[in-house]
Amino acid sequence: MGGYFSRHGGDYLIALCEHVAISGISLALACAVGIPLGIFCSRRRRIRFWITGMFAIMRVIPSLAVLFLCIPIMGTGVKPAVTALVFLAMPPILINTTLAFSSIPAPVLEAAFAMGMSKWRIFFLIKAPLSLPVVLAGFKTATVEVIASASLAAYIGAGGLGTIIFTGLGLLRSELLLIGGISVAVISITADFFLYRLERRLVRHLVL
Repeated sequence: MGGYFSRHGGDYLIALCEHVAISGISLALACAVGIPLGIFCSRRRRIRFWITGMFAIMRVIPSLAVLFLCIPIMGTGVKPAVTALVFLAMPPILINTTLAFSSIPAPVLEAAFAMGMSKWRIFFLIKAPLSLPVVLAGFKTATVEVIASASLAAYIGAGGLGTIIFTGLGLLRSELLLIGGISVAVISITADFFLYRLERRLVRHLVL
């Protein structure tokens, strides 16, 4: 392995940055759509069942299948890879957001209204803080899934650590498989650890 890093250290860093960038963009887009849609679903019981059910079904669709479906429309590269990863990240974010905002105890909201708080103050001072740990749990699940699945982006020329893994498969070089696989695992574990610590801090802060 040491010989690989001495000869291809620059290529490895590029692949690592591409992997992190693709994952980060996909998660940002999934949050930008999933969180507002989840808040909307929490306020509309009639459509909550249909939207959350549809996204729950999406969870069983392999990201590779979504990736191949995007290729005829978007071609190859980063766009179809990000689209597939957004579809992968959306269900846990949306479902957890819907669950978090719809399960806030009614007496808490009634007390806030009785104190004369406006709807916006109730949202930012009560609903959002109480819902944040559950929303973050969904984001943590999505993060781990996206980082692991971003390796498939190399299939369509989007780069990332998957290029090292697929090169190892093609050349039957086990050291490349180990470098790519261990790198993806380390990123996933690191992200999960930091998000877990953040979730614990938020829960401890709300309890205190």
